Amino acid sequence: MSVKKTIKITGIIFAVTSIALFIFNRILTKEDLSGLFAEAQSGRFEITVLTTGELEAENSIDIKGPEIGKSRNVRSTNLKIADMVPEGTEVKEGDFVASLDKTEFENTLRDVEENLTKQYANLEMVLIDTSLTMNNLRDQITNQIHIVNEAEIKVRNSQYETPTTQRQAEISYDKAKRDLDQLRRSYVLSEAQTKIRVRNQKIRIDRLEERAKEYRDLIRALTITAPSPGMITYKKDRLGRKIKAGSNIDSHDRTVATLPDLSSMLSRVYVSEIEVSKVKTGQSVHITIDALPDKSFSGKVITIANIGEVLTNSDSKVFEVLILLDGSDLSLRPSMTTTNKIIVNTLDNVTYIPKECVHTGADGIPVVYTKNKVKQVVVLGEMNDKDVVIEKGIDPGTVLYVEIPAKANNFRISGEELIDIIQERANTDRTMYSANF
Repeated sequence: MSVKKTIKITGIIFAVTSIALFIFNRILTKEDLSGLFAEAQSGRFEITVLTTGELEAENSIDIKGPEIGKSRNVRSTNLKIADMVPEGTEVKEGDFVASLDKTEFENTLRDVEENLTKQYANLEMVLIDTSLTMNNLRDQITNQIHIVNEAEIKVRNSQYETPTTQRQAEISYDKAKRDLDQLRRSYVLSEAQTKIRVRNQKIRIDRLEERAKEYRDLIRALTITAPSPGMITYKKDRLGRKIKAGSNIDSHDRTVATLPDLSSMLSRVYVSEIEVSKVKTGQSVHITIDALPDKSFSGKVITIANIGEVLTNSDSKVFEVLILLDGSDLSLRPSMTTTNKIIVNTLDNVTYIPKECVHTGADGIPVVYTKNKVKQVVVLGEMNDKDVVIEKGIDPGTVLYVEIPAKANNFRISGEELIDIIQERANTDRTMYSANF
C-alpha cells in the first residue's frame, strides 16, 4: 500500500471521528438539562403530602344477610357465603346477589320436623287414651247410678223387715252413694288432668311449629337479593380482605356486599403520624387513578381521624383521611387505586430545585454542584415529593448537577457563610422536638 493511500485513509478516519464527536457533543448538549443537569426554577411552589388510597362511594346501600341473634329459637355460630355474583355485576332490584350456607339450618329444621311429627303422634295418643279413660269412667258412673237406685229400693222395701235387715239395707245404700260420689270426683279430676296433658302437648307442638317456621323463613332469607338497582361491590373485613364466596360474614354487621352511589366518590387514604399534622380539612387535593392514567381529578379533604391505627403488615401508626372528589365520572369504580397529592400550603415567587440535586455530607450541610464548577452551600426550605425550596445559595436559572460529579473535589466551595444559619436552624429544630417529646 502506497504512502499516499495510507495518508488518505487516515484522513478519512479522522474526519469521520471528528464528525461523530461533534454530533455526540451536540446531542449531549441538548440532553444536559433533561438528564445530567437540572435548572433552578422560580415561581409558585406547592407543599404537598403524597399518599396512595382507594376509591369508595360516599354513600352506599349495604346488602345484609338475615339477622339471627334476635330469635331465641335459632342459633348459629357461623354464616358462610356459599355462592356470590362477581364484583362489578350490574343488578336490578330483586336480583340474586348471594346465598349463605344452609346446611346447618336445613339439618336442624329436619330434626325439628321429625320431633314435630312425633309430638303430633303423642297428642293423638293422649287424646285416644283420654277418650278411653273418660268413657270407662262414664260407664262406671252409669252402672253405679243403677246400683244406688237398687239400694234405694231395697231400703224402701226393708221397712217391713227386721231392724237388722233395715240397717243392712241402709248401709248398702250409703256405700253405693259414696262410691258414686267417688266416681264423679274421679271423673272431674281425670277430665282436668286430661285438659292439662292436652294443653301441655299442644304447647310443645306450638313451640316446635314456631321454631320450624323461623327456620323455614331463615332458610329462604339465606338467599340474598338486591334491595335496589346498582353495581355490586364486595365489602372488606377487619383485615382488609374482600368478603366473597367461601368467606364468613360478621354476625353483628351481616353485610355481604354494597351497592355504591357512583355519583359521589371518596378516596380513603392513610397518612403517617409524621405528616398528618400538616393535613387539614378543606385542603385541595390532586388525584390520579392508576387504572385511568389519562385522567386527573380534584378534591378536598373532608375528614381526618382523631385516633391513629396500625395497618396490617406495618409497624408505623397512620391516620385515616377521607378525600371527596369534585364532580362525578362514570368511569370511576370502587377499589380503584388512587394517588393523592394533598396541597398543604402554597408559596409564591420562590426558587426551587429537584431534591436529587441536594447532597449532604457527614457534617449534615446541604450543598449543590453547579455546572460552572462550584460546590454551593444552600439553605433549604419547604419541600414536596419532588422538589425543595432554596432560601439562600442559588438564583433561578442556575444549572445544577443531578448527581455528584466525577471531579467534585476540584469544585470551588461557595456559601460557607450560610453554615451558621443552617446549624442554628438544626439546633432550634432539635430543641422543639425535645420539648414535644
